[in-house]
Amino acid sequence: MTTLTTQNPGASAEAIQHHYDVSNEFYRLWLDSTNTYSAALWEDNDTLELAQIRKLDYHINQAKASNAKRVLDVGCGWGSTLKRLVEVHGVQQAVGLTLSNSQAEWISSFNQPQIDARVESWSDHVPTAPYDAIISIGAFEHFAQLNLSQDEKIAGYRAFFQRCHEWLQPGGCISLQSISYENSRREDFSQFYANEIFPESDLPRLADIATASERLFEVVALRNDREHYARTLRAWQKGLKANRAAAVNLVGEEVVNRYEKYLKFSIIGFHVGTMGLLRVTLRRIDNPRD
Repeated sequence: MTTLTTQNPGASAEAIQHHYDVSNEFYRLWLDSTNTYSAALWEDNDTLELAQIRKLDYHINQAKASNAKRVLDVGCGWGSTLKRLVEVHGVQQAVGLTLSNSQAEWISSFNQPQIDARVESWSDHVPTAPYDAIISIGAFEHFAQLNLSQDEKIAGYRAFFQRCHEWLQPGGCISLQSISYENSRREDFSQFYANEIFPESDLPRLADIATASERLFEVVALRNDREHYARTLRAWQKGLKANRAAAVNLVGEEVVNRYEKYLKFSIIGFHVGTMGLLRVTLRRIDNPRD
């Protein structure tokens, strides 16, 4: 396979680890049992776990990944999508990319030979064979840094889509989930988020995704589920509150305070619409025009 040489304009491994390597045990105190750390897909009487499983199945189905030979999960978190792919959806090999050592260690504890979790950036990934489907949930937010110009930002996103196009079988799909700027501007991005929560990370707009993927992929489905993220955050907030003493014991008062503030601000942002939650399905254009 041809390999593009593109510098990754996104967050560094150190910046990702600042957030995701706090402590596996800490996150398990307030996430659901699948350890899924992204917006769920809710129906009326759902538990958090049911809503998260519905979200995983949604992306797997949108990517047409069921019973596939090889599926890539870019930004695989603690492996809930990888596990669901091989244990429920009959996927022969699920490859996951993360920049978090803690997440990779957690996934290795599954002892699941069909899962291959790598501490590796998408920009360094060289697959051994084409993929039938690609899923990326909650990683696209880290693919551009705040200090980039708009042109640099779009170029970085396009490099990602070029890689995906190269890796996918003809007609293959990407199912993508990302927080986005909605009724807000880049300069509104809180310094609290930029410095303390997600350093070196910027959000896309829907237009950025469309521009960066044009003539490589066609958009075949789109949802903005910001209220689903607000409800997910409330569930996490409730879990953290119920287990606050144990959380402080694990990571200290300062870290817990930071996460409480992050959850509170995020609930407001999704509820009032300054942030959106995009779920985008893209299908590979097999003969893109120059």
